[in-house]
Amino acid sequence: MSVPPESAVPPPSQGPVVEDTAAPSSEEKQWALFAHLSALAGCILTGPWFGWGCFIGPLIIWLIKKDTMPFVNDQAKEALNFNITVAIICVVLLILTVVTFGIGIFIAGPIGFIVGIAWLVLTIVAAVKANEGVRYRYPFTLRFIK
Repeated sequence: MSVPPESAVPPPSQGPVVEDTAAPSSEEKQWALFAHLSALAGCILTGPWFGWGCFIGPLIIWLIKKDTMPFVNDQAKEALNFNITVAIICVVLLILTVVTFGIGIFIAGPIGFIVGIAWLVLTIVAAVKANEGVRYRYPFTLRFIK
């Protein structure tokens, strides 16, 4: 039994996925820089105990600029995903401490300190790269928003 040629043709695709390879404008670089630094500002303003401010800034910038600036869309999503990942790590460390009635602080404290320093360094590196027009990818990041 043979297959008619018209049924062997795959359905039309939605077109090739084209990556935006154009160099970002200075305005896009500036907004991408703000997306990364807004996490730093949010954490400083809300304090370490209310660190949920770390992903509010990137979220707002992403929601405002995602449709008009592709570079900002990419970098704000990256900053948002990274800060959500760090927030999850902090919650897990807090739960570890509470569940062990405080004994877990001997594990959670040093890990939290290392995560905090890494967060600060990587946020600054990402901001510098975004200002240079480079699409920066944070290491060890869960990509919730694609």
